[in-house]
Amino acid sequence: MASSGTTDIAHDLHASETHRRAFSVMPAIERLGDRTASARRYVSIAAAVAAVGGLLFGYDTGIIASALIFVTQSFSLSTSGQEWVAAALNIGAIFGAVSSGPVSDRWGRRPAIMVAAVIFIVASIGCGLAPTVGVLIFARLWLGMAIGATTQIVPVYVAELAPAERRGGLVSLFQLVFSLGLLLAFFVGYVLSGRPEAWRPMFMLGAIPALLLALGMMFLPESPRWLLHHRQERRAVSILYKLRGHHRDVRRELNAVLTVGDTETPQAGWADLRRRWVRPALVAALGIAALSQLSGPNVIVYYAPIILSHTGLAHSAALLTSVSVGVTSTITTAMGIALIDKVGRRRMMLVMLPFAALSLFVLGAVFLNPAPLGGVRMVLMVVSLLGYIFFNFGSLSVAVWLVAAEVFPLVIRSKAMGLASATVWLSDTIVSLVTLSLVQTLGTTGTFWLFGAINVIAFLFVWKYVPETVGTSLEEIEESLRAGMFRPAGPRALP
Repeated sequence: MASSGTTDIAHDLHASETHRRAFSVMPAIERLGDRTASARRYVSIAAAVAAVGGLLFGYDTGIIASALIFVTQSFSLSTSGQEWVAAALNIGAIFGAVSSGPVSDRWGRRPAIMVAAVIFIVASIGCGLAPTVGVLIFARLWLGMAIGATTQIVPVYVAELAPAERRGGLVSLFQLVFSLGLLLAFFVGYVLSGRPEAWRPMFMLGAIPALLLALGMMFLPESPRWLLHHRQERRAVSILYKLRGHHRDVRRELNAVLTVGDTETPQAGWADLRRRWVRPALVAALGIAALSQLSGPNVIVYYAPIILSHTGLAHSAALLTSVSVGVTSTITTAMGIALIDKVGRRRMMLVMLPFAALSLFVLGAVFLNPAPLGGVRMVLMVVSLLGYIFFNFGSLSVAVWLVAAEVFPLVIRSKAMGLASATVWLSDTIVSLVTLSLVQTLGTTGTFWLFGAINVIAFLFVWKYVPETVGTSLEEIEESLRAGMFRPAGPRALP
């Protein structure tokens, strides 16, 4: 007991000293004046540069849809071989997401993103030069490590930089750039599709956005919340002023971060995720993470060209359909970013998920007739396919990284986000490994209907477990967890 009491006293003294050092910088900040407009631009630029990590995610997720046709021809792959080439990235991403949490906690969000970008450059080149399918799978495992790390760190980094009223749109830039990466991948795949060994330059071109991310992060700040947690108060306050532009906003946010931080020990481990008061956030974030993939978006992204080519479409037509998928996902994600801080995360998902399910049910019905597609059936196939992308990407896919990045307390946010990101990738791996087998077992119709049913389950999950967090600061969300008010509805719900 004496040891525990000594620890508590030491923690209280540390908290008091942290407050004193942090607020001792404020007089100098107050003399700098109001720079709100430049601060808004600075936050937007920082979020946009960091979101290039989403371009890496999108490009390499999308390029396999185009490359897999030609990789299959080069290495005479079976269905199982195709699934493992596609899934290798996802398996690596699981390990990258989990292992990057402790790295970003110890060394900072910014250096961790830069390391991930360098790994991505090397792995992209390795994929393009792979002499055997074994080497290709190994390189894609490392590519997955880098992408998994990026999906863990970037949303947390942007969430910790952004003000509460803009956090939804800024964090969701990651998903918008992901959609742009998909579109770029589908376009590159279509343009290069007629060349021998076309898959090699497809993979190697992914090194370009990784290089841009590594260079861009050199000019961005560290997360002020990470700096405060690591006792670098002066630097944290200076960066926070650049991000907010007015001393009143800095003082208010600084006080909120430090006050919530006083209730935590300086270090936290994986065991802290089992705390009872953290459980509602864990259920909401991990549930959304799993359902964002189990609901089927990457069935379209990874395998649409192969599935459609099996129905009688030429390879070029199937790849062109993928380009339209990329355009639709980009438009709907941009729409989601514009609305998510106005409509809300929960409301968008509840409105759009039923239509995503309906689109898949219609898409499955189109393939009840085994005859080649044509005429009205072709139009209905394209409309329902793009309708699913519109409604799923505009709801679950926009919200998945945002919800996970904002609902966890600071002291375990990076580790928890790593777990959420790993859940995304594990669920995506399952989908990658079983989709073509499902098509062989259930048929195209049965497969699409199965994923439609999962979209219905996603709607019910959001309705029961996911509260609205729009316009709420990260510290207010943490306080609601501690008070038992992190609930979807009712008198004790998070406002």
